Amino acid sequence: MTLNCNGNLIDISSPKVMGILNLTPDSFYDGGVHNTDQLIVRQVEKMIGEGASFIDIGAYSSRPGAEAISEEDELGRIIPVIEMLMKKYPDVLISVDTFRSKVAAECLEAGASLINDISAGHLDDQMMETVAKYKVPYIMMHMKGTPQTMQQHTQYDDLIKEVNYYFSERLDKARSYQIKDVIIDPGFGFAKTLGQNYELLNHLELLKFHESPILIGLSRKSMVYKPLASSAKEALNGTTALHMVALMKGASILRVHDVKEAVECVQLINQLSE
Repeated sequence: MTLNCNGNLIDISSPKVMGILNLTPDSFYDGGVHNTDQLIVRQVEKMIGEGASFIDIGAYSSRPGAEAISEEDELGRIIPVIEMLMKKYPDVLISVDTFRSKVAAECLEAGASLINDISAGHLDDQMMETVAKYKVPYIMMHMKGTPQTMQQHTQYDDLIKEVNYYFSERLDKARSYQIKDVIIDPGFGFAKTLGQNYELLNHLELLKFHESPILIGLSRKSMVYKPLASSAKEALNGTTALHMVALMKGASILRVHDVKEAVECVQLINQLSE
């Protein structure tokens, strides 16, 4: 299985790691940390050196209850960073974490290679058309509502069935636009309770019938640290444990804050498969 990223065929038959670069001041774990060009470059260089295949850049915080920002503010944060990174690391594969088609288009023009949409096109009906135009891989996540309202939408009759139905419908729509490379993200923490997050992880293999790569984003989230009565800063060990579970259940991409530890998980899973 491969992804076509700006002409680069990325083989994901062996799982890959996506490093997170948050440009927001209010992200739940590293908000406001990467606030200068020097710190951004240092962090990207570190993640690449540790084995990240992709760098996922976000300029709009999607944590529960996060304050909405304008399209102009989102672009103002993210475009200069993409342009800077493309000059310094022309081969880097940048994923853009946005649900806005205009932001996606301008970032792709600046050199980005993938779009990571938390709404799977529900919050901007021009998104899939934009992704199709640029012929880039599209990550679509399961969520109900918006980042501001999602925690009010945690009612499910059958969580796994409803998540699978959601992806079936979204994948059909993506195919109608002839989007070839689609990655699905079950959306841990998005419109889901703690128990629902674990139910989803425990049955992750039931999402494999879509025959689309599965991206997992649970790094340092509350589903990791709340059962341990700790905090996001103390959640690396717990994150690593759940990454191994996700990989054993078929995850293809780990979206993480800590690249080195996630790459080691992949190396050990590959060892088990030999």
